[in-house]
Amino acid sequence: MIAKAAYVIGIVALGFATGGAVAQESTNRVAANTDWSVFVEENPKECWSVSKPKATVNTRNGEVANNVNRGEILLFVSFRPGSGVNGQVAFTGGYPFAGDSMVSVTVGGTEFQLFVDGEWAWTRSPEDDAAIIAAMKKGADAVVVGMSSRGTRTEDTFSLLGFTAAVDDASQRCQ
Repeated sequence: MIAKAAYVIGIVALGFATGGAVAQESTNRVAANTDWSVFVEENPKECWSVSKPKATVNTRNGEVANNVNRGEILLFVSFRPGSGVNGQVAFTGGYPFAGDSMVSVTVGGTEFQLFVDGEWAWTRSPEDDAAIIAAMKKGADAVVVGMSSRGTRTEDTFSLLGFTAAVDDASQRCQ
């Protein structure tokens, strides 16, 4: 239980650290690998690869909803050597998730589940992170499906072009 609590604390720290990740591109983006970018913070040392979706579909009651207001939609893999985090998968959908929901990530026909807290979703363990990362390294895209607190189903498709290079780069920079 202590390990799980530390894992959750790590992802909460990620939320604070990366809140403006894309907005700060000019100050801490160190690499761009096609559809994925790598960011580094020095104090404390943190490295992450991140991407925005290539396609987004929002539906409500089975109908396409065009008037959906969402913030930044980002898929991350983070490394924080000071916290023992070595490849943590996280997703922010740009809205508060429904409290009793899960977010699914499908890569190459394999579905993974992320639990939600506010606007963030992440895995339950480092083993789950490793399985998702391994699938993403082999896949062409990742489809992330979530449910907003207002009942909107969101489906975001992320290209995995450049994913392996970006994750490996972020990992090496945070060793």
